[in-house]
Amino acid sequence: MKSPREIFKNKPTLLDEPEIEELLEYCEELETEIIEFKFEKANNKELVMKDLLQEVIKGCQDLEKEQMEHERFGYDAPQYLEAISNLKRFILNRCRDEKIYL
Repeated sequence: MKSPREIFKNKPTLLDEPEIEELLEYCEELETEIIEFKFEKANNKELVMKDLLQEVIKGCQDLEKEQMEHERFGYDAPQYLEAISNLKRFILNRCRDEKIYL
C-alpha cells in the first residue's frame, strides 16, 4: 500500500499547502483506527477460541468422570458417540455464530 506522502513525491511543494497537510493528518488518523480495529478483531477471535477450547476440555473431563464412575460404581457407560456428535455440533455452531471459518 502506498503511503499518502508518496503520492506527492513528484511535487513536494504541495506538501506545504495547509489543505494537503490536513488531508495527510486525516489519513494518518484513519490508518491508526484501521490498525486498532484489526487488532481488536483478531484479539476477539482469540478470546472466542479460548472459550471454545475451555468448553471442549470441560466436556472431555466430564466424560472421563462418567467413565470412572461407570468402572467404579457400575453406572451407565458414557455415550461416546453422542458426546462426539454434540461436541462437533457445538464447535460448528459456535464458529458459525462468531464468523470463524474452518
